[in-house]
Amino acid sequence: MQRIYLSPPHQNGHELELIQEVLQSNFLAPVGPMLDRLESTMCQVSGYPHCLALNTGSAALHLAIRHLLDQHRSADSRPPVVIAASLSFIASVAPALHMGCEVWLTDVEEESWTMDPILLSHALTDAHAEGRQILCVLPTDLFGQACDLAAIRGLCDGTGIPVLCDSAEALGVPRSGPAPWAQVFSFNGNKIITCSGGGILATHDDRLAHHARKLCMQAREDCVHYEHRELGYNYRLSNLLAGVAVAQLESLQDRVRKRRAIFEGYRERLGAIDGISFMPEAGWNEATRWLSVIRIHSQTYGRDREQVRLALEAENIESRPIWKPLHRQPALQHLRCYGGEHSDLLFEEGLCLPSGSALTDSDLDRICSLF
Repeated sequence: MQRIYLSPPHQNGHELELIQEVLQSNFLAPVGPMLDRLESTMCQVSGYPHCLALNTGSAALHLAIRHLLDQHRSADSRPPVVIAASLSFIASVAPALHMGCEVWLTDVEEESWTMDPILLSHALTDAHAEGRQILCVLPTDLFGQACDLAAIRGLCDGTGIPVLCDSAEALGVPRSGPAPWAQVFSFNGNKIITCSGGGILATHDDRLAHHARKLCMQAREDCVHYEHRELGYNYRLSNLLAGVAVAQLESLQDRVRKRRAIFEGYRERLGAIDGISFMPEAGWNEATRWLSVIRIHSQTYGRDREQVRLALEAENIESRPIWKPLHRQPALQHLRCYGGEHSDLLFEEGLCLPSGSALTDSDLDRICSLF
């Protein structure tokens, strides 16, 4: 049978027209009018005055961390601390670790599966008692579910700690209340909007926006010749790929509505089965349901998460365990972690089901018939 993928790219039919427009303009470099159009569109979508289009979301995180480190001044010889959520992809913390920061992890809360503000407060208290400098707090908006930004900012704003949100999985989430210092979005191949790769660094901070824009193009000074007073990176998105992203952004809200409908389709079909529950939706925001995620309680259901995944795979249906917590990753087991039990349980029980916005009702029937 035809394979059903977890979250494949979904074209809306306008991509080729904008690619041809780019080809006709001959701007086939990481500069051009389509890049400008993409950044302008993302400012409208996100509500930020500054959006910088980059080749990956990881590059966006890297530039934000680099900017903070360049501004960091401390007599403490120990590296500054970045506090992040453990239930996330490793790319959330890799840039901070590459830049020499010390990363502390927190467990997630049951209400949203995102950073637990209570555990964050414990980490901040310990940092103060130990005389440690906090570079930033880095929560993850998981599977299209926004973190409790109001609670997190309530803990950070009074001490001037910036909040850098990894929103790679949450483009299209309508935020309420004040925004974080900066937010990172992804156009990776499995996201709601994709141009095969790419990312956005969004911020209200003029200094961050200016510095990141300089750094992402090898930190060249504003001179006719090539002048470099600091080292930068080759992180700019190509003007060609920007055309694909601009085309897809026209369908963003339709994609979000479809993903939410797919989640409800799973709930209608599977919700009455004992031993199966669904990722909750927190009260402070409406989730995009980038991925539809269930929990399989093996003692009640009779099969565990891995048995269900293998049964789906045997029928050519892709599914995937949710993120293995960072504190359990072999490369990161040395990191300090506050809590972790909830993330551990979600990893053992959580399964991401096919959620692509082109998924049909017959696809849903085929998937759910195997439960």
